[in-house]
Amino acid sequence: MARDYYEILGVPRDADKDQIQQAYRKLARRYHPDVNADPAAEDRFKEVSEAYEVLSDPATRSRYDRFGADFRRVPEDYDERVGAASGGFGGGGSDFGGGRGGTRVHFGRGFDGDVDFGDIFGDIFGGRGGGYGPIPGADQEAVLELTVEEAYRGGKRKLRLGERSYDVDIPAGVIDGQRIRLAGQGGRGSGDAPAGDLYLVVHIRPHPRFRLVGRDIYLDLPVSPWEAALGATVAIPTPSGEAKVKVAPGSSTGRKLRLRGAGMPNPRGADGNLYAEVKVMVPAKPTARERELFEQLAAASTFDPRREQ
Repeated sequence: MARDYYEILGVPRDADKDQIQQAYRKLARRYHPDVNADPAAEDRFKEVSEAYEVLSDPATRSRYDRFGADFRRVPEDYDERVGAASGGFGGGGSDFGGGRGGTRVHFGRGFDGDVDFGDIFGDIFGGRGGGYGPIPGADQEAVLELTVEEAYRGGKRKLRLGERSYDVDIPAGVIDGQRIRLAGQGGRGSGDAPAGDLYLVVHIRPHPRFRLVGRDIYLDLPVSPWEAALGATVAIPTPSGEAKVKVAPGSSTGRKLRLRGAGMPNPRGADGNLYAEVKVMVPAKPTARERELFEQLAAASTFDPRREQ
């Protein structure tokens, strides 16, 4: 059984002329043989074109609504009151089934037949009349992998995709998922039509020390028990180099030290922050002297961490 024309275009049965035309143009752009290399696309394009041919003409659409798939077999001068047509059935052949309602359409480099598709394809492909006009190139995407440091600094980079090389200007502070547009570097257009754009989707590789949350950078800050208890100034790594932070006396694991503006740069607003999270570490194998000192501390101290919670 033939597919319903409304279903092919994806429109309701009460769709108006503009809805039908809009649906057709969208599908024609997707399945046009000069745009879509999929072998099945041409058959889909023929199907869409046939549906549009019928539903865009008020008289033909009316007959289709009344008689369904058999509408081509019913003469145009059919009179339901007498159940016959004054002119009989007759009529020429068609690529889409018999009857005078059919139109022969050749799908190749141009159209051949009784229907002028210029108005339809003029807006889509930039041409009018019997041939296809220039078709703009398609936009393309590729993944651009960066380290945290590369994303932080930005700068120029040469990228090779397939047989083509690109000079990429990476903005400082790009974040994961951000797209960098290379205008005119996508798919080539036909004729004089412009090429599409190439979009590089940033993927930031996992880092052994840094964790990114938006534009904020997090890292663990290992400290000794005495640094945590007495306080200390310690060095930490950042994407721009080493920095110093002060560990306040009495710091426990989980305390966050913030370096305002030391996160990922933001060309359109405030830079991200860097957070160093204190992680108190103890010797895995203390020396005899260290063990002795820890034992003295345990005997002298009244601190109970479970009671202090």
